[in-house]
Amino acid sequence: MRWRLLWLFSAAACCCCWGLAAGKTLRGGFASAAARREPWRPVARFQFYGDHAVLCVRIKNVAVAVAKAARLHLFQAQEWQKLENSVQDDSCTEKFSKAQLTMTVNHTEQNLTVSQIPYPETWYVFYVDKFTCEENYSESEDIQFEMILLNPDAEGNPLDHFSAGESGLHEFFFLLVLAYFITACIYAQSLWQTIRKRGPMHGVLKVLTIALLLQAGSAVANYLHFSSYSRDGIGAPFMGSLAELCDIISQIQMLYLLLSLCVGWTIGRMKKSHGRPLQWDSSPASTGIAVVVVVTQSFLLIWEQFEDTNHHSYHSHHGLASGLLIGLRVCLALSLAAGLYQIITVERSSLKREFYITFAKACILWFLCHPCLATIAVIFREYQREKIITIGVILCQCISMVILYRLFLSHSLYWEVSSLSSVTLPLTVSSGHKNRHHF
Repeated sequence: MRWRLLWLFSAAACCCCWGLAAGKTLRGGFASAAARREPWRPVARFQFYGDHAVLCVRIKNVAVAVAKAARLHLFQAQEWQKLENSVQDDSCTEKFSKAQLTMTVNHTEQNLTVSQIPYPETWYVFYVDKFTCEENYSESEDIQFEMILLNPDAEGNPLDHFSAGESGLHEFFFLLVLAYFITACIYAQSLWQTIRKRGPMHGVLKVLTIALLLQAGSAVANYLHFSSYSRDGIGAPFMGSLAELCDIISQIQMLYLLLSLCVGWTIGRMKKSHGRPLQWDSSPASTGIAVVVVVTQSFLLIWEQFEDTNHHSYHSHHGLASGLLIGLRVCLALSLAAGLYQIITVERSSLKREFYITFAKACILWFLCHPCLATIAVIFREYQREKIITIGVILCQCISMVILYRLFLSHSLYWEVSSLSSVTLPLTVSSGHKNRHHF
């Protein structure tokens, strides 16, 4: 039953999370009608840094661009926000005249150097022509373009497709994939042998291992996406979407696992059912609670992907979905902590108390790392926030998984605890069903 539920949620996530990459090599058409209808909508945004950042534009139909007096206006994000919030009733033309940089589009290929940037900052690029701010408009041909936004590399040459907010992520995912590979080479065989023994924690270890493999798959897909991105500024949209999909499924499985275990233990304590072992997911109440929370988180995760189409799994709390998701994780951490605290306070065995305390630490770390890092990131500059959240959450959740693995695989702790009370830990084998393992 629980396998069907997990894969049902996973299939729903798979159908909804495919998106397009917001690459830094953009191709399309400058349309006068679109610019006139939404003049304040930027065609691109990029976090420039250094003294030799470049905006390169290539167009095909130069004659059309000249006839329409096509231009690109660049605004710093802070200046554009001040302009939008200004009490002065500036006209469309007056607003665009205050741009920090302007490029007249009248050649097949043009470069605009963005220099003297004291610190990395977001820039907005707007397309404007003679029809944008005028009432009279006649149908005209779109200007086909290719726009490349580049930052200086380590040698100062404008060849880096990564914005300031993305720099370093390629190297981070390379190191993460390398760490997963080395860890697999060392521990994969012994872990597989433990799972094959089908002990009392067989189901927990199985779900935990699948979640870890999904996290590793997400890291590999992200590395491949950023590797391609570093060459062409577009990347591999399929791999970026695959990374998000793997992460969403992993989040769903870990939520269901941790919540089912904690609720199962709590209900077992309340019922004081010491006569028979408590099987994981054997209670309709624990199943119902886990399903409702998993469905809610799945909906918010998918909603968050639609709000922000950039390929990164952990978003800062700009949108409503991200804020609700952070609030849900805080509530889950507090609820699980309260439930486990009740168990710990009445538990007489110091060994079992240590088991529950360690499990509580892993749960709190898993659920609270994203809210805490999103809050801490507010004090940093905009270009640093996404990197802090992404790297921090991945590392914290890896540590949480290590804690859970050590907890469930430790012979000195787990086997002793499971022998003390068959009710305390779920997924034990009942006396009437010794050859039947439920998962």
